[in-house]
Amino acid sequence: MGQDIAGRGDPVKLLELLWGRDKAPRRGPKPKIALEQIVQAAVDIADAEGIEAVSTRRVADAVGISPMSFYTHVPSKAELHDLMLDHVAAPGKAPPSDWPQMDWRARMTLIAETMWGFYLQHPWVLQFQTHRPVLGPNTLAAYEVALGSVDGIGLSDLEMDLAVTALMDMVVGTVRNAAREKIVRDATGMSDDEWWHTISPFLETIDYTPYPISSRVGPVAGAEYGAGDPHRTFKFALERFLDGMELMLERKRQ
Repeated sequence: MGQDIAGRGDPVKLLELLWGRDKAPRRGPKPKIALEQIVQAAVDIADAEGIEAVSTRRVADAVGISPMSFYTHVPSKAELHDLMLDHVAAPGKAPPSDWPQMDWRARMTLIAETMWGFYLQHPWVLQFQTHRPVLGPNTLAAYEVALGSVDGIGLSDLEMDLAVTALMDMVVGTVRNAAREKIVRDATGMSDDEWWHTISPFLETIDYTPYPISSRVGPVAGAEYGAGDPHRTFKFALERFLDGMELMLERKRQ
C-alpha cells in the first residue's frame, strides 16, 4: 500500500472548489457535468480498483466528457484527490438520533466503530498522508461530530481536540492491517489461514530456546487467531483507550 500526500495542489483553489466559491464566469456553453459527479466517479473507481486506477482520463470517460474538459472543472489530480477525501467524509457528518441519550464512552465508541467501517469501505484513504487536513464542509462536519462526543465532560478545548485526534490515530493504526488483508490476499492468491498453514511445518523445526517468551505466547495467539485478528486488536485498543480517558476524567474531578 503506497502513500500519497493530501494538500499537494493549489490550497486556495481547492478551498474554492470545496466550498462552492469557484463561480468565475466561463466563456462557451454551460458545463454538462457537475463537479460532484466527477468526484463521485473518481471515488467509485478508487473503491473498486484502488487509488492508482484513478486518472483524469478514467474519470473523464466515466462521466462522459473529454480529458481536456476535465480540467475546466478540476485543475489537477492533486485537487481531485482532496475533493475525494472530503466527499467520502460525508457519512460521518451527522450524529445518530439517540446521540443526546448516549454517554461520552458510548459516543466515542460509535465514532471509532464508524471510522473503522469507513476505512474498510474506502481503504484507499489510508494511502494518503493528511498532515495538512482537507478543510472541506464534510470533513469539518465530521470533526464537529467527533468533538461533540467529548463536549461538556470536563475536558479543556485543547484536550478535546487531542482526545479525538488520538482516537482517530488509534483507529487508523489498527485498521491498516484489516485493509491490507484483502490487498495481500489478492496479490498473493493466498488467505492468511492458507499462508499460516503453509509455513507451520517449517516453524515447528525452529529452535525457540533463545525466544522463551515468544515461544510461550506465540502458539497461544496463533491457535486463537492465526496470523492475526485486526478487529479484535481494534476492540482491545479502543477499550484501553476509553479506560485511560475515564481515569483522566476521574483525576480531573479530584
